[in-house]
Amino acid sequence: MHVGILKCDTVRDEFLPRFGDYPGMFRTLLDGVDADLSYTVYDVCNDDYPPTTDACDAYLVTGSRWGVYDDQRWIPLLADYIRKLHSERRRMVGICFGHQLISLALGGHAEKSHKGWGVGVATVKVHEQPSWMNPVREEFSLVVSHQDQVTELPPGAQCIASSDFCAYAALTIDDNVLTFQGHPEFGHELSRTLMEWRQDVVGEKRTAAGMESLRTPVHDLDVARWMVTFLRR
Repeated sequence: MHVGILKCDTVRDEFLPRFGDYPGMFRTLLDGVDADLSYTVYDVCNDDYPPTTDACDAYLVTGSRWGVYDDQRWIPLLADYIRKLHSERRRMVGICFGHQLISLALGGHAEKSHKGWGVGVATVKVHEQPSWMNPVREEFSLVVSHQDQVTELPPGAQCIASSDFCAYAALTIDDNVLTFQGHPEFGHELSRTLMEWRQDVVGEKRTAAGMESLRTPVHDLDVARWMVTFLRR
């Protein structure tokens, strides 16, 4: 399976030597559960898109420092492309910003949450157990780093996991889209580094709670298996 990574941001220069860029994180994550995948990266922030929608078997929309409502020329263009992919029933996975933009593009809504920043490790409860969701889990934990949330589902969406903090933490849309608010590609150390960097914005109390949450193991490989199994169906 050939995966097109629609890259919506670049890791800050000072973090690159230690953590690498976002496409590399996803390659490491997904190769850990399926060594037969191949990838092409498209820098959609700079108008880089596949020559045709069938250039890849599936697409992955990454996270971003921007919000879906920010005044960036490339964001509505990517939303248009998401709608085109969906109209052709191309398989897609969205992570964080990708989760939010896919929902917005397909008729839902996303916005800054009045609950503030989600940082550290978050645990969400699973409501649905589709056949591709193997191994089966009643809940799962991932690193999170977001101020925005999906607040209204698009038509055809089903919420498969949520928490008191994030009502729509994982979604399916029709039979071809899977999205997560959390970051399966992030590890504890990147989470710690981002919280230290953003402490003035996130706030001391929320940052301290996020740091404490890093004691919680994450289920990144389980989520990666779900993603690959969903895309290969």
